[in-house]
Amino acid sequence: MRKSRLLHFLVFMLPALALVFVFVIYPSARTIILSFFDEEGHFTLQNYKKVLSSRDTINIDGIARGEFPLGTLLHNAIWIAIHLPFTTFLGLILAVLLRRTRGGNVLKSFIFFGMVMPMIVGGVMINFLFDANVGIVNALLKFFGVHPRTWTAHPETALFSLILGSVWLWTGFGMTLYSAGLETIPKDFYEAASLDGAGPITQFFKITIPLLKPITVVVMTMTLLWDLKIFDIVYVATQGGPGGASNVLAIQMYNYAFVEFDYGKAAVVAVLLTIFTMIAAIPLIRTVGEES
Repeated sequence: MRKSRLLHFLVFMLPALALVFVFVIYPSARTIILSFFDEEGHFTLQNYKKVLSSRDTINIDGIARGEFPLGTLLHNAIWIAIHLPFTTFLGLILAVLLRRTRGGNVLKSFIFFGMVMPMIVGGVMINFLFDANVGIVNALLKFFGVHPRTWTAHPETALFSLILGSVWLWTGFGMTLYSAGLETIPKDFYEAASLDGAGPITQFFKITIPLLKPITVVVMTMTLLWDLKIFDIVYVATQGGPGGASNVLAIQMYNYAFVEFDYGKAAVVAVLLTIFTMIAAIPLIRTVGEES
């Protein structure tokens, strides 16, 4: 009986395990090994020294200007610092406001459109949004007397333009999760709070936010992972330019591998990026474990 169960297990699991080994385990192990060896196959730490000591030009008005070691990591950090709170807050607010609004589901569909759109298309649309001639952003800024410019073409504004564009593309993710989470909160909680004299704002901070904490952890963690691995939007919109002003870790890895053909340095960036994403995923794993 045990042999029969084991045989059935192997029959059903082996195809999946084979795919995981070929497309996940082997490439990951190969990347780690490649990062520690030079072109002649000798063990070395030079790849890590070159990457960690590389100085990238940063030109962000009011934040940083000059050359920094592994400067693209600073760009990712800025992306996270702006994009993460914006999308989390907007997703929650939109989910709450549209919950009881007439036509709210239609509006949610429009907001979620950014999530179902291919990110390559999203990068192209971001270019159009911030274009000096046809961009809707410049059309709106004209009312405030701002001179039109292609914001993604200037070093001091390219990164922020991409970040703001990505807020539109990603906000639908948090809104959808928060909308589902709001449906799990019993109405009795709000009715009891109303009888005690609590207003909408008090209910929001005392009931909604605390009970949506698991959802918030998932939204923030998934957003953080997306910010760390961001590639397609940047590549399509600016390719990391102008002058590296919008370069990020994934773009740097691509340039090392397919522009400079230095696979050792590309492997190092891939390993570092994997470590960062694993660290970011720890809160999500702990939360899922506690909930189960």
